[in-house]
Amino acid sequence: QVRLVESGGGLVQPGGSLRLSCAASGFTFSTYDMTWYRQDPGKERELVARISWFGSTTTYADSVKGRFTISRDNAKNTVYLQMNSLKPEDTAVYYCPAGDYRGQGTQVTVSS
Repeated sequence: QVRLVESGGGLVQPGGSLRLSCAASGFTFSTYDMTWYRQDPGKERELVARISWFGSTTTYADSVKGRFTISRDNAKNTVYLQMNSLKPEDTAVYYCPAGDYRGQGTQVTVSS
């Protein structure tokens, strides 16, 4: 059974940092590219970052380039998203889908 559990979200002031984690199980994590998406009510879902199965290739949305870093630990079946210099427009639920599966997401709120 595929399971994805996101964590690490919270309330942070503009300019702050958070590190999100997504723990995966139920599939061969190390053979899959992984992604982080975000969605805020009333807005379209946005692909934030992608990392290749081995971690050698990463891509980012223009809106987060230079501020966010995606990484993975295949030994722990976990993908991370380090978010720095956070802005109010980064407020959203962040989640890491795998195929047709997704977890509950983790809420990130950037506000003073």
